[in-house]
Amino acid sequence: MKRFVLAAAAIAVSIGAANAADMARRQAMPTKAPAYVAPIYNWSGFYAGINGGGGWGRSSVSGPLSTGGNFNTSGGLVGGTLGFNYQAGQIVYGLEGDIDWTNLKGSSTCAVGVSCEAKNNWLGTARGRIGYAFDRYLPYITGGLAVGDVKTSATGLGSASSTKAGWTLGGGVEAAIAGPWTAKVEYLYVDLKDANAPAGSSTDFRTNVVRGGLNYRF
Repeated sequence: MKRFVLAAAAIAVSIGAANAADMARRQAMPTKAPAYVAPIYNWSGFYAGINGGGGWGRSSVSGPLSTGGNFNTSGGLVGGTLGFNYQAGQIVYGLEGDIDWTNLKGSSTCAVGVSCEAKNNWLGTARGRIGYAFDRYLPYITGGLAVGDVKTSATGLGSASSTKAGWTLGGGVEAAIAGPWTAKVEYLYVDLKDANAPAGSSTDFRTNVVRGGLNYRF
């Protein structure tokens, strides 16, 4: 009889322990995986790309041939871009250069029976950039050297051209779109002065450029 009581007690203890363990398992709350946090975009590094757009502006011829003031110029442009960015915190410093084929031109009367045309066939810039990164978006300002040709033609007097160095200033917004690709829209004001013109005259060429670009970051 004593053995029977001891065996029954052992069985009861085992059942109680099993029930307690099962309750503990059922009461344990499932744990969630930590939320994924995407890394902040880093703009540092080299890049290359293409750009294209249009321009409009004002030009003037002065000297023996004079348009007596400014006249309108306009046209399109397309070309390539190289650059480098360095990011410190949210500030992004950069250097960028580009060279574009252009067709910016306009004409006006510069003497009795004489029409003068001013035309820009190519334009290059070498600029510094500074921007503030909002993760994958980078608004920036930019400025530096502008170099291009200015060709002035006068009816019956031939033409003259020269490569002129001037300055440019502007700004834009660039955005990371997919993988290493970024896209941008920017505005530049370009001033090229005192280009050669026929009959000992000179031409000033100023233009506003709006263009889009697609860059690949290495």
